[in-house]
Order: sequence, then C-alpha cells, then structure tokens
Amino acid sequence: MSYSKKELMEAKRQIDATIYKLKATIKTFEKKEKPERYKSQITLANRRIQAFSIASDLIEQELTKLSRH
Repeated sequence: MSYSKKELMEAKRQIDATIYKLKATIKTFEKKEKPERYKSQITLANRRIQAFSIASDLIEQELTKLSRH
C-alpha cells in the first residue's frame, strides 16, 4: 500500500502521542502504594511502547524515503 506524506506524518504524530500517554501511565502505576499489584499492566504498557516505537521508526524511514524523491 502507498500512503501520502501527510497520512504518514499524521500516523506518526498519533503513535508518538500514544507512546507519551503510555509512559505517563507507567509512571502513574509505579507511584501507586503497591506498584507490584500493577505489574501486568506495566508489562503490557511497556510492550505496547516497544511495538509503537517500532511502528514510529518504520514510518520515519518511509518519510525519509519520500523526501529523497
């Protein structure tokens, strides 16, 4: 599939915003009285951050290719 530069930029912006929110969520869970109770939520958020970071990097690579042409 082919995406426009505008679509890729918006997708990256949304992904980066989600990463930011997930990091804030992790901080919130870690500040709780018993953070060990939230271990599974923290693990899930970290895995999502990793997945979204990969997606963001791939979009960045695609944007770089588009700007070369």
